[in-house]
Amino acid sequence: MQPIDEGKVIDLTIRIGFLGLFIYGTLMMIAPLFGLMLWAVILAVAIYPLHAAVTRWLGGRRKLSAVLLTLLGIAITLGPVALLGAGIVEAGHGVTTILKAGNLHVPAPPEQIKTWPLIGPQLHLAWSGAHENIAQTLGKFSPQLLKVGEVALERLATVGIGIVTILLSVLISGVLLIAGEDFARGTRRFANRVFADTGAEMVGLASATVRNVSRGVIGVAVIQALLSGIIMAAFGLSMAGPLALIALVLSIIQIGPWPVLLPVIIWAFTSMDPGKAVLLALCLAPVMIVDNILKPIFMSRGLDTPMLVILIGLLGGLMAFGVVGIFVGPVILSVFYALFIRWIEQAEG
Repeated sequence: MQPIDEGKVIDLTIRIGFLGLFIYGTLMMIAPLFGLMLWAVILAVAIYPLHAAVTRWLGGRRKLSAVLLTLLGIAITLGPVALLGAGIVEAGHGVTTILKAGNLHVPAPPEQIKTWPLIGPQLHLAWSGAHENIAQTLGKFSPQLLKVGEVALERLATVGIGIVTILLSVLISGVLLIAGEDFARGTRRFANRVFADTGAEMVGLASATVRNVSRGVIGVAVIQALLSGIIMAAFGLSMAGPLALIALVLSIIQIGPWPVLLPVIIWAFTSMDPGKAVLLALCLAPVMIVDNILKPIFMSRGLDTPMLVILIGLLGGLMAFGVVGIFVGPVILSVFYALFIRWIEQAEG
C-alpha cells in the first residue's frame, strides 16, 4: 500500500472546493433564468423544421429566416393579448354606459333552473333577486366581489409577467435558431459524454418528442380556439375573440375548452331562439372533443415511444413542473423508456 501524499490530498481538496464554488455560483446566476432559457430551447426545437424550410426558401440566409420567425412569434404573442385587451375595454365601456344611464337590468331567470339538482333553487332565488333589484343584490355580495377583484388583479399581474417571459423566450429562441447547427452539435457532444454511444440518438428522440408534443398540444389547442372563435363570431357573440383566447389557454394546460364553450351553450339556450341555440350547440360540441382524436395522431407520428408513455409524461410533467412540464415530462419519460428498453435488450442479448 502506497503512503498517502498529504500535499496532493490538500491540493486536490482545494481544487474541488474552488470548483464547487464556481459551480454553485453559476447555478445561482442561472437559476432565475432557467425557466426562460428552457422555454427558449423548447421553442427553438419545436420550430426548427420550419426554420430550415424558410432558410431554404430564402436561399440559405439563416439569420433572415430567424429574424422573420422571431417577428412572427412576437406578433402571435402580442396579437391575442391586444385582442383580449380591446375586448375587455369594449365590454367595460358598455357596462359603464349602462350604469351611467341607469339601464342595468338582469332578465328574469328561466323556470327550468329550479329543476337543476343541488344548485337549482338557490341559483333561481339569487337570479330573481338580481332581476328585481340589482343594486341590492350587488350590495349583499360586495365582500365576495371585492375578494374576486383582488384575485383577478393578482392573476392579471401573473399573466403580465408570463407574457414578458414568453416574449423574452421568443427573442432568445431566435438567437438559438441562428446558432442552430453549432448548438445541436454541442448538445450531441454533451449527450455522448453522458449516454456514451447513444447520446446522439437520445438528443434526436428528445427533439422529436418536443416537436410532436408541440403539434399535439399547442397545434390542437390552436385548432380548437380558432374553430371556437369562428363559430361564436358567426353566431354573433361580441366576446368571441376573448373567449377563444381563454379557450386556447385552457386547451394548452390540458383542461380543454369546455369551461368556456359549455357556459356559452347554456347561455344560448336562455337567450337565443331554440333552433339557433341547438345549431350552436351542435357546432361547438365536436370542438370540445376533437382533441381526443387529433392528439394521439400528432403525438405518436414518427416515434417508437408508446402513446401511453407520452401521455403519462405530459400529465405528470404538467402536475410536477407546471405548463413547461407539458414538454419536459414527455422528453424525460421518453428518454428513460428508450434507455430502459435498450438495457433490457442488452441483457437478453
